[in-house]
Amino acid sequence: MARVVVVGAGLGGLAAAARLAAAGHAVTVLEQAPQVGGKLGWYARDGHGFDTGPSLLTLPQVFEDLFTATGDPLHRVLDLQRLDPAVAYRFADGTTTAVPGRLDAIAARLDDDLGPGRGAQWSALLARAEAMWRATEQPFLRSPLAGLATLAGLARRTTDLRTIAPGRTLRGLGRELLTDPRLRMLLDRYATYSGSDPRRAPAALLTVPWVEQAFGSWYVRGGLRRLPEAVADRAVERGAAVRTDSPVAEVLVEAGRAAGVRLADGTRIAADVVVCNADAAALYGRLLSRQAPVRRARTALRRVTPSSSGLVLLLALDGRTPALAHHTVLFPADYDAEFDALFGRRGPKRPVADPTVYISAPDDPATRPDAHSESWFVLVNAPRHEPDGGVDWTAPGLADAQADRVLATMAARGMDVRDRVRWRVVRTPADLARETASPGGSIYGTSSNGTRAAFLRPANASPLPGLFLVGGSAHPGGGLPLVALSAEIVAGLIGPAT
Repeated sequence: MARVVVVGAGLGGLAAAARLAAAGHAVTVLEQAPQVGGKLGWYARDGHGFDTGPSLLTLPQVFEDLFTATGDPLHRVLDLQRLDPAVAYRFADGTTTAVPGRLDAIAARLDDDLGPGRGAQWSALLARAEAMWRATEQPFLRSPLAGLATLAGLARRTTDLRTIAPGRTLRGLGRELLTDPRLRMLLDRYATYSGSDPRRAPAALLTVPWVEQAFGSWYVRGGLRRLPEAVADRAVERGAAVRTDSPVAEVLVEAGRAAGVRLADGTRIAADVVVCNADAAALYGRLLSRQAPVRRARTALRRVTPSSSGLVLLLALDGRTPALAHHTVLFPADYDAEFDALFGRRGPKRPVADPTVYISAPDDPATRPDAHSESWFVLVNAPRHEPDGGVDWTAPGLADAQADRVLATMAARGMDVRDRVRWRVVRTPADLARETASPGGSIYGTSSNGTRAAFLRPANASPLPGLFLVGGSAHPGGGLPLVALSAEIVAGLIGPAT
């Protein structure tokens, strides 16, 4: 039995804790915040409730595996609702579509809404995506990362390396397979799932729409915050200790390996294994001493582009919106201008002037005070908080000015709620950085910008013996199912207690 300390009670850390405790290890989880969940946060006021992080769950089988491996199955713990439609879209030319929640209905809907032949184009795209998924799921997403050697392994294990198009971008593949600019815009949006630019992100991100549309888009009744709470409960049931308000200041190193942690109050906790759910940049840049043997990992992080962040509006609304989808996306006329602003390709990074607007409006009594109210989570992509040389999101008046711009943008695109707002809360990248210790408020750690970026993510087994990484900033990447898979990989690397 090993003494395991898990730094951070985000979903990845909690899933690792539950698996390792179930495997017989003595596990302690240390979380800086007053509650578990990390970016899966919750805000409540006057009967309104909001998930403040992810609002969509995909690949439910990953979570079914997690709960089955550690105790009672998922359906006995959480109530998952399959969304139909999955997402409603509005384009700048006034056309709309609502993507059904089941794969076999999508092509016909696209034909009806966007014109004949659009469904066939999207289906051909998804066929390519399915082939990519089957080629990469086991050797990449469910296995430890071995850097570019993983890419070479994929070449040996697939009959045609061209399936995963390792040297191509998501935008480039979309232009080959899709002629309708609206379908191309739908595809480009999936790059933002990892805080990336579709013009630079690898074509392998094509697997993201496949996963979402083949396996469904899901919501957890009561809010997605219930997912980390349930995983934390499972970890405790298996014997783990979860301590909140316990910020870690340093990962200790003795005799060339991880030996525990030092808390901010000076308390030292010895461990045989440390699992870090903090952002990889924070781990290698702040939590490990300069003498730790991780120079190459630090160098690799400096070579990658951090992911973008987001500006969030929590809107407490009076009245109900008829026929409102759970998720709605309002597209701009010029999507490239948004990515230019986020990543500074044509001038300095800056708030997006005409942003894509994402609205999550669950029809869930747990999120509203009564049947005549709504609680909307509104997100627009935003550059990271970088006071020195980038955007300083603490600048007086900036957050409210941008929030007003978002509301005006929604109104211009047919969803004006300004006269229904009881109150609003604005959350900036600076808030995310402060609350979750994510450098700059990067939602996904490093972006997938660069065709080989996915193979350059920090590995789950660090160069320092006894130190492992889980969460969205480590392999295999951001998003709830991938975070849970990172925990599964780490639990497998550590192994059961002996």
